Amino acid sequence: MSGSMVTGTSTRAMALTPEHLEQAHGLSQALNWPYRLDDWAFAHGLGRGFAVEADGRLVGTALWWPYGDAFGTIGMIIVSPHAQRQGIGGRLMDALLADATGRRLTLISTRDGEPLYTRLGFKPFGFITQHQAVLAKVPPIDPAVPVRAARAEDWPAITAVDQRGSGMDRTLLLAALRPVADTVVVEREGAVVGYGCVRRWGRGVVIGPVIARDGTDARAIIATLASAHEGTFVRIDTTDATGLAPWLVDIGLPQVDRAVSMALGAPPQAAPDATLYALSNQSLG
Repeated sequence: MSGSMVTGTSTRAMALTPEHLEQAHGLSQALNWPYRLDDWAFAHGLGRGFAVEADGRLVGTALWWPYGDAFGTIGMIIVSPHAQRQGIGGRLMDALLADATGRRLTLISTRDGEPLYTRLGFKPFGFITQHQAVLAKVPPIDPAVPVRAARAEDWPAITAVDQRGSGMDRTLLLAALRPVADTVVVEREGAVVGYGCVRRWGRGVVIGPVIARDGTDARAIIATLASAHEGTFVRIDTTDATGLAPWLVDIGLPQVDRAVSMALGAPPQAAPDATLYALSNQSLG
């Protein structure tokens, strides 16, 4: 597509289908977002998406993921550089919000997107810091924390821990992660009290979700997951509230970005004994 304006006669929002994914991948590449085509397929398979086409080409995407009956997260909102300032982002969000009516929704906003989300009623509630680099050296693992590989019988407990830490029912997300991620748990007195995942994503691997009762356990989980990925590009997204960012910098994962978390309605609340230390990734939460 050439020029600065789309010329198609219709730019209505429609369902994002598997047939759109190669073009969607191209849109994210144009913005230097790290998604692989496989990452698009994984996200699309878990959620619901909308697309805008012009001149027979995809020019915009927006996806959301239902978590139980009360919550959802929003992400992968992209408008082609050739189609900016034509209301396409607004049409995509209108369609998405109509589809998700009745749910409390969260998203991680880019600077460009924040004015639109604010107009739609989203309010900031925190910040996400993005850390990534080729991991030069595996961080030390605290031997006092009982971390082990997850077993098949652990998954009901992992799901319960995740719900306590995320404040949402993310059963479908965990079911999708189970076959593609390496997962570890912290077990104390016969009970799983924390867990973490690492999986292939983007330029290398992403560590997350990580949910733990405190920072000591979270650091041990992350170090254990990182231990198989020395020399690999590693990404992890955490929240300011966890206080984990300085340690991530110390182990060789510098902060490369900081973005605002926004919610439409009250954001989900974690239980006192579980904290979300690392997101699955910024779109999925």
